[in-house]
Amino acid sequence: MAAAEPLGGADRISALPVDIKISILSLLDLNDAIRTSALARSWRPIWTLLPCLHLGLGNGNGLGLGLDNHGLVLLPGDSSRTVSSDWIERAHHLVSSLRGPLDLFELTHRFTSDQSPLIERLLDLVLQKGGLETLHLYCLRRQILVHLPPFHSLKALHLSECHVLLPNGFQGFRSLTTLELEGVQISNNHLHILINASNNLTTFLGSEFLVSEHPLSVSITSPLLRHLTFRIDCSVEKVSVISAPSLEQVEIRASCIRDSVSKKLAPVLLGLLLSVAMVPSLNLEYGALKCLSRITLPFNFAFPQLRSLMVNFEVYPMEKTTCDAFLWLLKSMPFVEELKVKLNYWGLDNWDEILKKELLGKKQDGMIEELQKSEAASSDARVVIFCHEDNVTINIK
Repeated sequence: MAAAEPLGGADRISALPVDIKISILSLLDLNDAIRTSALARSWRPIWTLLPCLHLGLGNGNGLGLGLDNHGLVLLPGDSSRTVSSDWIERAHHLVSSLRGPLDLFELTHRFTSDQSPLIERLLDLVLQKGGLETLHLYCLRRQILVHLPPFHSLKALHLSECHVLLPNGFQGFRSLTTLELEGVQISNNHLHILINASNNLTTFLGSEFLVSEHPLSVSITSPLLRHLTFRIDCSVEKVSVISAPSLEQVEIRASCIRDSVSKKLAPVLLGLLLSVAMVPSLNLEYGALKCLSRITLPFNFAFPQLRSLMVNFEVYPMEKTTCDAFLWLLKSMPFVEELKVKLNYWGLDNWDEILKKELLGKKQDGMIEELQKSEAASSDARVVIFCHEDNVTINIK
């Protein structure tokens, strides 16, 4: 008697190359993709060997798979939508199934306050995996408590809208080069340790800290720090760079559209400016200049090493006091070689004439051309003024 034929046809799908399987999985939501992997044995390693993981809302209610330069990832989606608790549980199941360490983890979505314990449990599981080189946590509610373990592999840390705690005896991330904190609640002591004990830090961004009691007092001592971006607001009472011999570029922002706020923050801004007087490149947003305009001028101050200055007036109308603060700042920079100004010609019709006069005074043995509209700055331009609709170039020869 002939042997019975096996039910069903040959499994040709499982023999497909991995990249084809990934393409197929990328068309499914998270729930269907996990079910597919559970039914097909050869698909399971796709889930268990993920080196990078982006968790965010994809199409429908799930996630898609895809490839980037780092390896296999989950494609992020619309972070403005609120996820369900079932979605968080599926993400927890996915992370639990991983057999190796994660190189990158990114969580970008919104959720309700009663889901905080689920998110914290998911984060704890991820951090226990170890081996992380990049951690991105965006759009989290500030109820989320993030316990950062002292793993030595971390190179980039981006945290937004969460509460951060460091372990006792924390001595910094020895491999960390990039630190970005936006809308983060953190104690003054932990912030100080996080910045200054990470000795390989080259880039730091701090913005809109959340404080429960006293404003932060930030002192930066970082031997390799090259790029500093800081937003001054009412959460900070002092910020200064004590020692950063490698510092190349500083960008200062400020939340001070109201006159009363800008007057309050003016001493904070002045303290930061005084501490970075030796920096070669400075970028100031409108809010920072408005703070500066609330300081009694003239003020004896100089940037002897500054070579490049960029100022942004693009969003708000030019005011006489802000213009005066900018011109005073320009006079305190005797060796500036490159000036970039973004502005709208609001409020002061003769602003460009005022600026030209000041530039002529700085280059007594040089010559300044008339303002000429052009689509792009000429290659030898040392002063570039970006207008609202086009570029205006001043060449200093």
